[in-house]
Amino acid sequence: MNDRIRFLREKLRGRKIEGMIVSNPANIKYLTGIGSAEGVLLITRKENIYLTHTMFIEDVHSVLTINDEVIVMDYKDITKEEYENFFLFCENVGFEENHITYENYKRIKQKYKAHNLVETEKIIENQRIIKSDEEIEYIKKASEITDKCFAHLLKYIKKDMTEREVALEIERFFKTNEADGTAFSPIVAFGENTSKPHHVPTNKKVQTADPILIDMGCSYKGYCSDMTRTIFMGCILEEIKPVYDLVRKTQTMAIQDAKENNNIKAIVKSAENSIEFNKYRTMHTLGHGVGLETHELPILRPTNENLLKENMIITIEPGVYLPGKYGIRIEDTVLITKTGNKELTTSGKGYTVI
Repeated sequence: MNDRIRFLREKLRGRKIEGMIVSNPANIKYLTGIGSAEGVLLITRKENIYLTHTMFIEDVHSVLTINDEVIVMDYKDITKEEYENFFLFCENVGFEENHITYENYKRIKQKYKAHNLVETEKIIENQRIIKSDEEIEYIKKASEITDKCFAHLLKYIKKDMTEREVALEIERFFKTNEADGTAFSPIVAFGENTSKPHHVPTNKKVQTADPILIDMGCSYKGYCSDMTRTIFMGCILEEIKPVYDLVRKTQTMAIQDAKENNNIKAIVKSAENSIEFNKYRTMHTLGHGVGLETHELPILRPTNENLLKENMIITIEPGVYLPGKYGIRIEDTVLITKTGNKELTTSGKGYTVI
């Protein structure tokens, strides 16, 4: 049986859960490799069943192998009685409470006649935290493409170009340079817009002395990268340099601390103290896991008591934001190794003026 599904079954049994309804597309891809078909994966007492629409049947069969032991069924061929029998004799059936709406919860409870639907508390997402060798290679490739895109942008961006133009160029570059596409909508911010961590690109034009914040990532074979750089048009104002230096120093320190068995909470608190000691405030988490989704576990927040482990892939992205003035953020995708870590995004982080 598929090793990932076998491991999931063991975890479910440990919680006295006899079956599970998997509806999160990222979790379905992780367990089966199916990434482009709409459907739901049922982990029943004896079988693994993927339900999908007729239009996706051929695609699904091209992904699955005989060793996957996943039965593919067409929605239109399933009777009401079959739905009710999928979880026959299952006392507890797990569902993804963080993914489905309350309306869908009521619908699946009725459809499958599940005696007791129970929350699974991100059981698969926790399984996804430690990356396989293949997953690591995909994320490395996505990071490599992202670095190439950044190098391209340094030559591409010109005065009076708009945020939207740059964002579109990022999408174009990814799609024409081996990537599936963007991992998320690129954040491109000029001037005072850089003070908004999740700014949506506008028609604002870049002017001399503007900081330029670019947060981007691509998807390669379904796996994501994530990188942020803050660069400058024409020159960098002297008043910005101490803030840039602080963010860079904080990120360097956090990356040095990001080692196997180090406590996430301690790493985050140290980074936050570095920024807050200088009278600035932190506005978002220090980072997050990266994989099939751009934002996944673990989340690097001050309440996370977990330890970093070998083959986790995380981002480290401290930032300082001064509303109405400017913001600085530097972010890299980082692989935790047995002896320390490896930065997968490698674009330069010194003062960059274009």
